[in-house]
Amino acid sequence: MADELQGRKVAILAADGVEQVELEQPRDAVQSAGARTELLSLETGEIQAMNQDINKGDTFTVDRAVSDASVEDYDGLLLPGGVANPDNLRVDADAIRFVQEYFKTGKPVGVICHGPWTLV
Repeated sequence: MADELQGRKVAILAADGVEQVELEQPRDAVQSAGARTELLSLETGEIQAMNQDINKGDTFTVDRAVSDASVEDYDGLLLPGGVANPDNLRVDADAIRFVQEYFKTGKPVGVICHGPWTLV
């Protein structure tokens, strides 16, 4: 399983309020399987993760703003949860555009906990 995703690139789309464990554990799993990951968000800089939705966790460096990302660059998409995270994403036109375009490709998408709110 260590090389199952070798040569693949997975986008993780998240914003402030992402549940830390829902970002870290799936990211670590796909990286352990050989994929590279890239954290996309509404802006470059850092996003604030949360633990149990109310306690500040770590901050994570954003690799690219979703407005600058192309769905063709990725083989998979992860949408972690956290109560505030999908609420921040689903009101952003660039995030919605990216997710809609990504779904049209038929490539795999993993959505965790509150993550489906982004899809609404």
